[in-house]
Amino acid sequence: MTDSALAVDLHDGARDLTLAPLATVSARNGLDPLAARLLELRDWLGDDLTELELGIDAVEGGVDEPHVGRQAAQHLLARPGKRIRPLCVMLASRLGGVGLTPVVRELAIACELVHAATLLHDDVIDEGTERRGAAAARMLYGNSASILAGDHLLIEALRRVEGAQREVPTGSLLLGLLDVISEMVAAEALQLERRGRFEPSRDSYLRIIKGKTAVLFRWGLEAGGHVAGLPAEQVAALGRAGVALGMAFQLVDDVLDLEGNPEDTGKDALADLREGKLTWPFILAAERDPRLAAAVRAAVAGEGGPTEADAAWIVSRVRESAALTDTRSFAVHRGETARAELRTLPAGRARDALEMVVDAAIMRSR
Repeated sequence: MTDSALAVDLHDGARDLTLAPLATVSARNGLDPLAARLLELRDWLGDDLTELELGIDAVEGGVDEPHVGRQAAQHLLARPGKRIRPLCVMLASRLGGVGLTPVVRELAIACELVHAATLLHDDVIDEGTERRGAAAARMLYGNSASILAGDHLLIEALRRVEGAQREVPTGSLLLGLLDVISEMVAAEALQLERRGRFEPSRDSYLRIIKGKTAVLFRWGLEAGGHVAGLPAEQVAALGRAGVALGMAFQLVDDVLDLEGNPEDTGKDALADLREGKLTWPFILAAERDPRLAAAVRAAVAGEGGPTEADAAWIVSRVRESAALTDTRSFAVHRGETARAELRTLPAGRARDALEMVVDAAIMRSR
């Protein structure tokens, strides 16, 4: 392959890592118009997506002799997720006519690094064995290395934001990200405190998913808006859209844990149940079937967690309660809230693209 052909191949491959998977999922679910629009978005952002992937690859790729923490981080970063969080940064900046400047690029990468750090930490806390269709980093490098890898990526993200903030003096980007990390830690602690007890609480669940998932979406959209110089009220609208989008994203994750194909989701089947986590489908089902809450508590408290028979019975009761359908409906409602906030922002291709991201996040099967 010639150098020019290789460059083209790398260019197209980097773009496909981000939006093509979402388009494939949309088509698989019979949402062909959405799939086509996502592929159009990929073409529109072509060079930007390439730069994003090259920037993420370079985070650990340039180290000759990485320590074990860096190796664990690279193991995860080499297996791209959906990249929705950095995409939010990029599209929010385009609302103000700002493309992938060095500042936007650094903030987008930082957003993905914080997300990756939480995954490395979560797999240790939850004793996860798979992540993105491969062995979790902790299974290859150990729990300690996975924790160090997460810490390393958090520091790397904060350094990038600190450098970017010098170019955006009106925005409190670094302080905002520190607040986000603090909220994520508090939410993780609340989830850990309640894990295995299975005391259905809508309020606790919503607090957990807002802190663990939604606040990073909020920061990404607000950061892009700050860089673009959008008015304060528009940045605030982006933040509210981010919270709604993040909550919708997590609600769909809850559904996929119970009905998704592990080959598509890249995670353990029934992982939330085995870890004794409180999720929205279980909360709804327990409210409708009092016997279910007791069965879940007994199953997760048993030696080695729920048996296959226990898990099958519990999942069947959840499905019979229509909790999965109602959880998706709640996710759709949160998506409508996000879109309502986005419609207060300048009309154009960037706003349309953000609405497509909301649709793809809700309709996905992975």
